[in-house]
Amino acid sequence: MRLIACICLAAATVAATTGCRDGKGHRMERDSTNLAAREARLEQAKSQPDSGIWGPPLARWVLPQTLNEISGLALTPDGRLFAHPDERGIASEIDYRRGVVVKQFLLGRRGVQADFEGIAIAGDRMFLLSSNGKLYEFKEAANGAQAEFTIHDLELGKECEFEGLGFDQAINSLVLVCKHVGIKELKDHLVLYRWALGENPGQRLSRIDTPVADLMQQQGWKEFRPTGLDVDPLTGNYVITTAERALVVVNPEGAILETRMLPDSHDQPEGVAITRDSMIIISDEAVTRPAAITLYRWP
Repeated sequence: MRLIACICLAAATVAATTGCRDGKGHRMERDSTNLAAREARLEQAKSQPDSGIWGPPLARWVLPQTLNEISGLALTPDGRLFAHPDERGIASEIDYRRGVVVKQFLLGRRGVQADFEGIAIAGDRMFLLSSNGKLYEFKEAANGAQAEFTIHDLELGKECEFEGLGFDQAINSLVLVCKHVGIKELKDHLVLYRWALGENPGQRLSRIDTPVADLMQQQGWKEFRPTGLDVDPLTGNYVITTAERALVVVNPEGAILETRMLPDSHDQPEGVAITRDSMIIISDEAVTRPAAITLYRWP
């Protein structure tokens, strides 16, 4: 039987980052031992035979209340996971192998307020996406610090309500996915925008649209509502979570390659991130269960 880790994330940063005061040395030692045991359980679960699509998760980490409305996920080039809540500019680094929040920092003095729906990381640049198509660009800051930011308004708020952001390294572009499409003739389409990070702003923005009416009919869906996006680092394909509790895989040209229904344990899948050692991480907002991130084998 595959071992499953299911433990609450610490609500604050890991104890090892705090000062050692009288009476706390033993607690810090226990915390360090517990975190090491969590990582060992994850590695043991990964070593078990693959039981096929989905199967039991490798781990499920329950999030602190500050991330009840977790939205997007993104991995840094060195493999660290960042997440953000829905309504404030707060970036949280989660050690997804040990189940602990290790860092949080704000955009601006108090954490700028907006309807944030996606995060992406391109080298040392980080981006948060609001639902009306504004990109907030910033650099990673220290724990508890404030990050300065620049806003890029794509002026697409009437065309699309965005919910999902990824980085396509192959073309040095951000990839944005629409949850609700405002263009009448594209209502039954998957709509993706790509915003190049090069120097020529006149050629930055492009659009891909793919009909999904047949997919909706096959799956019995009344709507098609993407909620998150990541670029698979091994294949370059775009992996999209949906409010219909599914994963849809498309190639960079927008052709649908695969659809996988998620297990019923996912109340409200939001963000998605794929690691270079073939794990997929899916975040869920708190609905009937606490907010969590869940780790599976991938693909």
